[in-house]
Amino acid sequence: MIDRVQAMRIFVRIVDASSFTRAAESLEIPRASATTTVQSLESLLGVQLLVRTTRKVTLTAEGAAYYERCAQILAAIDEAESGLFNRPDNLRGRLRVDMPGTIAAALVVPALPAFHARHPHIELVIGIGNRSIDLVGDSIDCSIAFGELPDSGLIARRLGLLERVTCASPAYLARCGTPQTLDDLAGHTAVNWLSAYGGRRADFDFDVATRAARVKIDGFVQVNDEHTYLACGVEGLGLIQPGRHAAAPYLASGQLVEVLAAHRPLPMEVSVAYVRSRQISPRVRALVDWLAELFETAPGMVRMRHAKHTAPLWPVSDMRGDRPSPIKTALR
Repeated sequence: MIDRVQAMRIFVRIVDASSFTRAAESLEIPRASATTTVQSLESLLGVQLLVRTTRKVTLTAEGAAYYERCAQILAAIDEAESGLFNRPDNLRGRLRVDMPGTIAAALVVPALPAFHARHPHIELVIGIGNRSIDLVGDSIDCSIAFGELPDSGLIARRLGLLERVTCASPAYLARCGTPQTLDDLAGHTAVNWLSAYGGRRADFDFDVATRAARVKIDGFVQVNDEHTYLACGVEGLGLIQPGRHAAAPYLASGQLVEVLAAHRPLPMEVSVAYVRSRQISPRVRALVDWLAELFETAPGMVRMRHAKHTAPLWPVSDMRGDRPSPIKTALR
């Protein structure tokens, strides 16, 4: 006799990940166990739930109907359990969260002792990257991301707006001159930033009175990792516009120098996202609530009452009640 609840969890995870192997890895069970569990479910129910090929796993019509019911049942079980055991010291288990390296190093990791003191039985697995990730396929519980999230299957909670700074190395400025106005940028070189979503090159942007000014500055290096972006700036390869939280140590040491302080770059949206179809667990909610508190007072964040040049970005749901609400971001 199989454990029906555990079998449902394995089946749902396989569907979410579109892979027996990735589902088994995320659940820390052998792949053979996942296969045997689904076979036992199919035998018990008398229907085929999944169609397996060498390239993908797809649902049958019966499997799709069963998946929806399983998701509802598991959500009800999790909600019932969280109602009984939702004290901070009772939350336990593993959370996988992905985030940019500079966010981890400058903001999250230094504050982790406080999170551990609040939730001592939650284990965090932190993935570092500035890439577009597949939360379902990679079995990631939530992800901190910069800028616009193009995947409509994600629900995001805004953590705030990060200040950015235009800067360059002293060697670069000695060689090319220090720009005093935006018109001076015509004779300069940039290290160009590539968006994690689609690889689109981002222009430089500036806050000019009541409007947002974009300036295209050519360069011979393009990167999509902020640590590398900073390293290129320090090495004198061109002007950069990193987050102030990431640039702060280099500005303090003199390895980078701020320029055009009168026209600072527009702030950058930072959000934490999870998959729309997945019931948010008490563990994920606890982490997201803690991140929201952390970013509210973190250095280098724009206080929202002072933010300008905001415009609708994409519809999201607030994790405190999963009620749709528009989110705003600086134009970028």
